[in-house]
Amino acid sequence: MSHSHSHSHTHSHSHSHPDLKGRNLIVSILLNILITVAQVIGGLISGSLSLLSDALHNFSDVMSLIVSYIANLLTKKEASDRKTFGYKRAEIIAAFVNAATLIVVAVILIKEAVERFLNPQEVASDLVIWLSLLGIVANGFSVLLLKKDAGSNMNMKSAYLHLLTDMLASVAVLIGGLLMKFYQVYWIDAALTLAIALYLIYMGYDLLKDSTRVLMLFTPNTIHVEQIVEAIQKLSSIKNVHHIHIWQLNEDEVHLEAHVDFNEDIRLSEFDNILGKIEKVVYHEFGINHVNIQPEFNKPDSKLVIVQD
Repeated sequence: MSHSHSHSHTHSHSHSHPDLKGRNLIVSILLNILITVAQVIGGLISGSLSLLSDALHNFSDVMSLIVSYIANLLTKKEASDRKTFGYKRAEIIAAFVNAATLIVVAVILIKEAVERFLNPQEVASDLVIWLSLLGIVANGFSVLLLKKDAGSNMNMKSAYLHLLTDMLASVAVLIGGLLMKFYQVYWIDAALTLAIALYLIYMGYDLLKDSTRVLMLFTPNTIHVEQIVEAIQKLSSIKNVHHIHIWQLNEDEVHLEAHVDFNEDIRLSEFDNILGKIEKVVYHEFGINHVNIQPEFNKPDSKLVIVQD
């Protein structure tokens, strides 16, 4: 069984600014704790459900940012004999947990909004306006801090989405506050709560789906097994490629495991040479950076590409 890592490129981008990532998360956590406390007090005093729902949402943000921060720290821990992959999946689990909480929070908000629709109440709008402005500024700042990492990392993306939905929620609450102040339209409070909730479900669902794919070891969407088999079988002296597993460990690593049948009973040095070619092909054509090949010659095993083992 030969196992090979082409490591040169996997670590270059993930470790260039780990401390910055952590620092940005800490700043966002502190800002969000501030907003949450202010909004809970404000929501209770003013009687605004959309403020309280925004506070609940902010609180879930604080939790999710803390989860993201811990995951970010764990990812840096070294592998050991008890944990041969280290904590490389911590960030994917964090993304999964965060996406799931987004949806749970949304369901609670929908329930609250429906109750408030049936029973609208007067709201002290001045407080709502000022606190929503605080929310917009603090969340806007956090969103800008995390934006850069959100593109390349599922965990940071989950934190970023929480904050972005927060900022939009605060904008909605501000509009609601203004409408209540100048037009006494109190049902808008419930309508906004509902809108915030539906948006949360929409954002959370995609992330939940993506992180579930990784946790379930599904083949990444961009990779087609038949194409890989074809590409490897084109190499000379290879007769057949079978028993394939492809999975994503985290956002930087995609693993391929396969059995390869050779036409002749070749020497190990020749196999190493061919292995180098296989690695090049799968890395350049499919972005797979960890390859594990079992060489075979006339072995009477199942030659199916996907084996139910």
